Amino acid sequence: MAHALIAGGGIGGLATAVSLAQRGHRVTVLERRDAFTEMGAGIQLGPNAFHALDLLGVSRGVRDRAVFTDELRFMDGITSETVVTMPLTECYRRRFGNPYAVVQRVDLYEPLLSVCRAVDGIKLVPGAFVQSYAQHLAGVTASTADGRTFTGDLLVGADGIRSAVRAQLVGDGAPRVSGHTIYRSVIPIESVPEDLRWNAVTLWAGPKWHFVHYIIGSGRHLNLAATLDDSAREPVAGRPAARDLVLHRFRELNHTARQLLELGRDWREWVLCDRDPVDVWSDGRVTLMGDAAHPMLQYAAQGACQALEDAVVLGEVLADAADDVPRCLGEYNAERRERTARIQLLAREMGEQLYHPAGEAALARNAMLRSLGEDDLYKQVAWLHGARHFTTAG
Repeated sequence: MAHALIAGGGIGGLATAVSLAQRGHRVTVLERRDAFTEMGAGIQLGPNAFHALDLLGVSRGVRDRAVFTDELRFMDGITSETVVTMPLTECYRRRFGNPYAVVQRVDLYEPLLSVCRAVDGIKLVPGAFVQSYAQHLAGVTASTADGRTFTGDLLVGADGIRSAVRAQLVGDGAPRVSGHTIYRSVIPIESVPEDLRWNAVTLWAGPKWHFVHYIIGSGRHLNLAATLDDSAREPVAGRPAARDLVLHRFRELNHTARQLLELGRDWREWVLCDRDPVDVWSDGRVTLMGDAAHPMLQYAAQGACQALEDAVVLGEVLADAADDVPRCLGEYNAERRERTARIQLLAREMGEQLYHPAGEAALARNAMLRSLGEDDLYKQVAWLHGARHFTTAG
């Protein structure tokens, strides 16, 4: 069996460690931070994510913490009218083989971390920022910022959108700045009026902005995320934002949604970034996964889902990889590139054409969405949410 080095101990890196260890490989996870932790706000998990979690053996831990939503709601952010809803209950779950849920990032991270800590074949190394690598006949050596080296049979870059492994492998420069700013807040559910504690992922769409909210943390918190197409050009990550600024920037929001926006505290802002799809993210004994391979905007709610899919497929293609790692990594790249590229481009399109139109374009969008019945909606998302559309076994 092989010894895999993984640069990055986030959700994707830990999922990859679990997947490879299941096949008997030895794994060393090199995490740049001084501890294996995860903060962050809420994320959405489609049936495809739960299928991956089932295969990784960590589904129960995530399900125990998840909030299983009843529906996705698309609302007119100006008029407060319901445009369309997609039910996520029994019919949806039967069709796609698994539920749709929302979690706080830590509620996905900790079950993965617990498995990694319990498996003898996985070594977790904090404070190890992989800056470069060198391939040789026998394997690959990763070098960290503090001068250490780690040698294995393969290296997986799971080190995020500004991946140092990608910089050396692909060399495509800095991420693309989308021009959209997102403001995030997580508030205690006790501060939310009972009549607004909807068990739904609710999106309010307006001209060049939208506002999303849903319950997370096993029902203890409400996740708020407000996004503005403001042509921002400089990347920002987690900078504190004044409450008055957030309220002013979304001043057109209707009364019902504004009640929730006004509850937000300790707002932080990010300028969203992604990258253009690339065909090749594997070279010899080195490959990428998750945001290092195919970073995407949040509009399709698939970033974490696609990282989990990557982890499963990597485990599948490396099941018997000790003698031919480069071939297996090339197979993984070929298996994943078309699907992930399609989702990257879909996420961009949704941000521009679905969430942010104004005037006549918004009216046309609303009319189009209202024309879709439940079965139509399920058909639209089948390729995306389909629980078994990504495994190499078909």
